[in-house]
Amino acid sequence: MSQISVSLDLLQKYNVPGPRYTSYPPATHFTEDFSASDLKPQASHEVRPARSDGSEAATLEPSAPLSLYVHLPFCTRQCLYCGCTNIVTNDQGKSAEYLGYLDREMAMRAQHIADGSKVVQIQLGGGTPTFLLAEEIEQLGRMIRDRFPMASTIEAGAEIDPRGLTPEKVQALRNAGFNRASLGVQDTNPEVQTSITRIQPLGLITEANQRLRDSGMESINFDLIYGLPGQSVASFSKTLEDALSLSPDRFAIYSYAHIPWIKPLQKSFEDKLPDAGMKLELLQLTIKKLTGAGYVYIGMDHFAKPDDAMAQALARGTLQRNFQGYSTHKGVDLHGFGMSAISHAGGRYFQNHKELSTYYSELTAGNLPVVRGYVMTEEDRIRYAAIMHIMCNLYIDYERLSVEIGVDFADHFKTEIASLGDLEADGLVRREPGGLHVTELGRLFVRIVAMRFDAYLQTDQRQGRYSKTV
Repeated sequence: MSQISVSLDLLQKYNVPGPRYTSYPPATHFTEDFSASDLKPQASHEVRPARSDGSEAATLEPSAPLSLYVHLPFCTRQCLYCGCTNIVTNDQGKSAEYLGYLDREMAMRAQHIADGSKVVQIQLGGGTPTFLLAEEIEQLGRMIRDRFPMASTIEAGAEIDPRGLTPEKVQALRNAGFNRASLGVQDTNPEVQTSITRIQPLGLITEANQRLRDSGMESINFDLIYGLPGQSVASFSKTLEDALSLSPDRFAIYSYAHIPWIKPLQKSFEDKLPDAGMKLELLQLTIKKLTGAGYVYIGMDHFAKPDDAMAQALARGTLQRNFQGYSTHKGVDLHGFGMSAISHAGGRYFQNHKELSTYYSELTAGNLPVVRGYVMTEEDRIRYAAIMHIMCNLYIDYERLSVEIGVDFADHFKTEIASLGDLEADGLVRREPGGLHVTELGRLFVRIVAMRFDAYLQTDQRQGRYSKTV
């Protein structure tokens, strides 16, 4: 992707609050009017009863491939940039207790998954998954495999903090069947690290990366963040060069989300944050450097080497977005375990309690710890498909998508397609009789394009629910 000049006027025009589309509708639409008792699977020949609002009753689809996410919330220190649901503690005993409750939840949830469903993906997130002791990592691997049938080939990844990665924990991950790792790098500049309280010298990151390589991990991802306090084009250029020198298979380079109304600690560095113009420069710098180094620009914030599974998924058209960002498997049921974890299965979203005490008490009482959810309507499913094609494929073939969703796309979305005139005039999209293409410039504002197909957006924006798109 060549360097593209973006005017300040264009940036200001499109730097508006908007979803990241890791789901549709976004999680802001989940409600507590959702029952965990509705999660029982049914036979494929049964007709799903309709709710009074026209949506389907919440029963899971049979025999879908499974993607499992396990939320491990504990961290020994608080990073100020972090927007995740976490618990800061030095009490190592908390992880053992937590695993016991996770096992209860997995045992209960397994009863609500149809026979024939097999796991094709596993992801550990947090928090800090490597807060667990080495033997606890192996215990968790056994728990997952004891509760759920495994496919012959599985992608199993874990988020890793290089500051606590011992050789024993690396070996435990491999013994537990994990073949992918995501290393939390964020930024290698010492001043930026100090601002966000994430002190990890480049030598430490290098050592962690080498340990993972030596263990036989099939793919290593580096997480970086642009838009952090104190970052500049020069400093982030050096961070990218540092990271590229270690040759990870993938990059996830996220735009810092400033959400002080949710994470008050972020207020401590508000006066040091790069403005929207600088953030765009950092994104353009990232794209130029990584594509120049041979990485494939997957979309939005992900990059991968051409032979990596994610780049291959992009080429095959099987790329998808979920709550972990871009994913290599399309059409899976995502089941999340642990406090705050979100699931998406059979057209239903449901989320666990965010408070640890409530998560524990519900499981102790023999209940699934689901606090809220959402049942997709048929219209939601149609718009979900459109938005995912934009976010993942950067184009929509009207005829092909019409077959996929069962309606005439061009007719169903004639109002939305007609509304794209300003985006086309600004060079973000190109409309053709048979399809819609997101341009190179449009890739920088792909969320803006997707937002035109979002039926809920106007209300959400008025309520100030999202961070800005740049």
